[in-house]
Amino acid sequence: MKTTSREVQRVRHELKMRDVTVTEIRQLGNNMLGITFQGPSLADFVSLSFDDHVKFIFKDDTGEVVRRDYTPVHYDKQRCTLTLEFALHAHGAATDWARRAQVGTTAIIGGPKGSMIVPTNYDWHLLVGDLSSLPAITRRLQELPASTKAIAVVQINDVSDIRDIPSTANVDLQWVTTSEDVFAYIRDLDLPAGDGYTWAAGEGNTMKQLRSLLINEKHLPSSQLRIAAYWKQGTSDFHERLE
Repeated sequence: MKTTSREVQRVRHELKMRDVTVTEIRQLGNNMLGITFQGPSLADFVSLSFDDHVKFIFKDDTGEVVRRDYTPVHYDKQRCTLTLEFALHAHGAATDWARRAQVGTTAIIGGPKGSMIVPTNYDWHLLVGDLSSLPAITRRLQELPASTKAIAVVQINDVSDIRDIPSTANVDLQWVTTSEDVFAYIRDLDLPAGDGYTWAAGEGNTMKQLRSLLINEKHLPSSQLRIAAYWKQGTSDFHERLE
C-alpha cells in the first residue's frame, strides 16, 4: 500500500498470534543476530511500514513468558518466513534467548497491530538511531525508491557492527560511536532544500535531547518528526513515543 500525499497514513491490522520455528541464524557483526522464522501461520502476515513492531513471545530460563518488541526486517510470503534482528546486550532475557536459539527452536510472533506509513515522496529523509533501531533504518533504506535523498546517522559501540545496506536511494550513511557524536553531526548538518521527514529511535534520554535539538536548533516542524525511545538505560521492556 502506498500513499499519494505527504500525510502519514495509519492502518490497523487484525491482531494474530503466530507459532513459528527458527530456520536460519546469521551473525551480523559482533552484537547483532539475524534470525529467520518460518511457519504456515505467516502466510497472511502483513507489515506495511519500516516503523512496524511485532511482539516476540518466548519463555526465559525460569519458564516465564516474556514479550519484547521487534521490527519485522524482511518477510517472504512465498516461503512464509520472517526475519527479525536481535541486538546482543550484556544481559537480558531476549539476548539470552537469541544466543541459545538453534534451528528448530520455537517461539510466537504477534502483530503488528498497525502500521504508520511515512510517505517516500518527501524531498529528503533523515534517519537517526542506535543498534536497537538499525533494523528499522536498514529496512527503510532498502525500501526507499531510487534517487530519493536519505541521510542516516547510526550510533554503535563496536565498529564490527558497521554493515553495508543495499539501497537504490541516494544515501549518506554516517556511523558514530557516542550520542555526543550524533548531536554534533546533526548540529553541523546542512539539511537539503525542500520538505523532509525525520525518523529517530534509540535510548530514551538520547532521543529526548535529539528531539529538542531538531525542533529548537534545526527548526524542524514537529509534524514532520517521529521520535521514539526504544529502550531506557537500566530498564527492560521499555518503549515510548516522544513525537
